[in-house]
Amino acid sequence: MSKNTPGPLMRFLRGIWNSINFARRLVFNLVFLFIVAIVLVAMFSGGIKLQDRNVLVLAPQGQVVEQFSADPMSRAMARAMGQPQPETQLRDLLRAIEAASTDARIERMVIRPDQMTGIGFAMLQELEDAITRFRKSGKQIVAYADGMDQRQYYLAALADEIYLHPDGMVLLEGLSRYRAYYREALQDKLGVDVHLFRVGEFKSAAEPFILDGPSEESREADLYWMNDIWRRYLDDIARLRKLDAATLQASIDDLPNQVKAAGGDLGQMALQQKLVDGLMSQDQFRALMVERGVEDAEIHSFRQVAMDDYLGFLNRERLPLDTRPKVAVVVAQGEIAAGDLPAGTVGGISTSRLLREAREDSNVHAVVLRVDSPGGGVFPSEQIRREVELTRAAGKPIVVSMGNMAASGGYWISMNADMIYAEPNTITGSIGIFGLFMTFPDTLSKIGVRVDGVGTTKIAGAFDPSRPLSPAVGETIQAIIDQGYRQFIEKVAHARGSTPEEIDRVARGRVWSGAQAEQFGLVDELGGLHDAIAEAARRANLGSGEYALHYVEKQLSPFEKIIVDATNNAAARGLASHLGLSGRMLEQPVAQELRRGLRLLESPPEGGKPFKTVAHCFCEL
Repeated sequence: MSKNTPGPLMRFLRGIWNSINFARRLVFNLVFLFIVAIVLVAMFSGGIKLQDRNVLVLAPQGQVVEQFSADPMSRAMARAMGQPQPETQLRDLLRAIEAASTDARIERMVIRPDQMTGIGFAMLQELEDAITRFRKSGKQIVAYADGMDQRQYYLAALADEIYLHPDGMVLLEGLSRYRAYYREALQDKLGVDVHLFRVGEFKSAAEPFILDGPSEESREADLYWMNDIWRRYLDDIARLRKLDAATLQASIDDLPNQVKAAGGDLGQMALQQKLVDGLMSQDQFRALMVERGVEDAEIHSFRQVAMDDYLGFLNRERLPLDTRPKVAVVVAQGEIAAGDLPAGTVGGISTSRLLREAREDSNVHAVVLRVDSPGGGVFPSEQIRREVELTRAAGKPIVVSMGNMAASGGYWISMNADMIYAEPNTITGSIGIFGLFMTFPDTLSKIGVRVDGVGTTKIAGAFDPSRPLSPAVGETIQAIIDQGYRQFIEKVAHARGSTPEEIDRVARGRVWSGAQAEQFGLVDELGGLHDAIAEAARRANLGSGEYALHYVEKQLSPFEKIIVDATNNAAARGLASHLGLSGRMLEQPVAQELRRGLRLLESPPEGGKPFKTVAHCFCEL
């Protein structure tokens, strides 16, 4: 055997490597051919043909959000292969409703709310406003569901008629907010010393780490804003369904007896309470819609167009180049943290960059900052607030539209706008900051570990969590938190034309509904995104129809744009489905809901501090 001839082991390993390499190239080529096929079908199929007498089916899937948290390629591939979508953008729902109201090819709308897993009350108000404008066109709205929780039911209640599966249920239960409390587990069981530094007796975000249950201030504040939102919910349902709100509340409180009276038939109970107009199975509902409209023999149902297909059709109809002045919308959705972060979160660097991009675009005449955030780090919040201030100073109107929540840091980034809009059911306020520092010397001692040593100054090693926290250092941290709170209320007072003393009366970490905040002068007007956009345009001297709406987001690469556009084509999606390819082949994990509590404290401190100051509100419903 030659010296250069590999031995049996090397030949075996080389063979394995060649096999793996071949498999890798094969999979890559198959994926590439699959993508090319979708693009070609999309290019030459001409897209869906929207016929007359169509029904727009509004069926939100997953969580309704301001901005997708998954990357565009993941969504496009999942959509191409017919996978359920975990999120639906509010802007897409609003755009489809608005376009359909004036589209002669759409004769009615069907709402299917039961695949919607979550939506905020402020978003529901946005949808009600859009559907009210749709109803003025004279077109019918019908809702059907297999079963509904109270948020799904609100969406259904916006229809002229509601039909429920005979075995379905409408569950209205009220609002609640319960949290786990860890004091005993952390301090008594594990020996962790928890040091909370805060200003404001109502700043309850970190109470679970130091108490066994909510403080009286927390109970009082939570019930105050929750009762306001719940009362508005009942009033809205009563108005939409021509019921009495007090009677509706009584029936919810008396649920066990109501179920017994209906013989356990939850569908009949909903019918008797006039929450729905009829009980029918899905095939019966399809037959009803065929009778009122046109049958589509190919799908054995009524002629219909799904929201995504309808929007894809509108995109192809749209002029390729719109030279009108722009009103830009920047979305700030999710927790506020330092750095350059992806969509679905608010980054001190990334969100600031989007605001700066809008400010420096000569074709953008006004900016709307859409905020749906419980807050987060003080430092990144201040970075974003400064960009709002600079945009206003540059002479471009900037209007804030608060979504479901703009609390604590979410209010911080909002306060310097020319005008602030909030829905009555928006959760806002929570003006306050806190810091949480945990030390573990007792925990270590339980397993026989002791920490000791020397330092060159009195504070050297003071922020080591394995050592007890010095009272003097604790006082220092509290002084910094106090200063941060003063800075917060002084900035609010300056932005709102008030005084720190007046702001302090409605601050101290207390949460308010949008309607309550408007009474206290924390917001200017009650209204939604539609109102905020109109106000921004008005301030820029742009009349209706004289401007284009432009969402400022991270730009897609040319390849990503081709794929995303292609998967909006029904024929291309059909090809992907018939190929029988599993969605797992290209699936990437979709961003999950960010962990609360400790996640904020685990992330690195900002501004050079050895600890983190947080402006966060744990006040979601």
